[in-house]
Amino acid sequence: MNNSESLQKNIAQSSFNESKIDDGFLVLTYKNDESVSQSIVKEINSDYIQFHFCVKGCCKFIFNEGRYTLNILEENSLLLYNPQRDLPINLQIDPNSWIVSILISIKKFHGLFSNEAGYISFLSDDNKDKKYYKDGVISPSMAIVLNQVINYNLNQSIKNLYFKGKAYELLSLYFNRSEDADIEQCPFLVDETNVIKIRKAKDIIINRMAEPPSLQELADEIGLNLKKLKEGFKQIYGDSVFSFLFDYKMEVARKLLEAGNDNVNEVGLKVGYSTSSHFIAAFKKKYGTTPKKYIMSLN
Repeated sequence: MNNSESLQKNIAQSSFNESKIDDGFLVLTYKNDESVSQSIVKEINSDYIQFHFCVKGCCKFIFNEGRYTLNILEENSLLLYNPQRDLPINLQIDPNSWIVSILISIKKFHGLFSNEAGYISFLSDDNKDKKYYKDGVISPSMAIVLNQVINYNLNQSIKNLYFKGKAYELLSLYFNRSEDADIEQCPFLVDETNVIKIRKAKDIIINRMAEPPSLQELADEIGLNLKKLKEGFKQIYGDSVFSFLFDYKMEVARKLLEAGNDNVNEVGLKVGYSTSSHFIAAFKKKYGTTPKKYIMSLN
């Protein structure tokens, strides 16, 4: 038996108190008030950014089946994000330790900062293929919010609303930096040449949604190679180019149907479908109903 197996055997097993407050948005809390360490394991896919806050005591992240560990000490935080692979939580919580975690999808996260989905520095050659982590200190104002979350004792019927408000407050405090703070600029909001080019790519496919260019044509037009276009678009907008375009086209189609100025075939043509059957199939795939039935539901 190796040291990792021995360690796991002697640790009491438990789980997070998990609160889903929105699609792609979770708050996890755990108070270990026992005299033994607790082990927590949760599968997390690569779509999520993880924010972990050690409110009290000490916690240890275990990676690669125990071959690598990373401590979070009391009143410290850890941000984890890996666009290349899933990053499951394998956490050892020391006795008398408390932790709060926020898990938010990259797509949801971008929407918090900007209608244009924000900017992210993981496009840089240094970061794009690596696990990203950033440690930091919990400020007094963040500590207040964290203690309110972990010691929640209000009516259960308002818990979701309360946690949603506190999670947003916590993220806003996390990314708030005073002008004289000796802390590097928020990595998610850095404007780069590549990011500007990828934003241009998004504008191009939206403006030409009925007849969009191929991926290679799009890459040539914005002056990026195909690999950087695909990786960068996924990191900024949380989706592949054509999956993003499909969602956009279906949203345009839905609004056109609601407006009532075009029939189903005309709406399909406007968003790039040469036959109504292809449009109907695409609309049903997205919304679970046909365009005709959707129009009838509005009435």
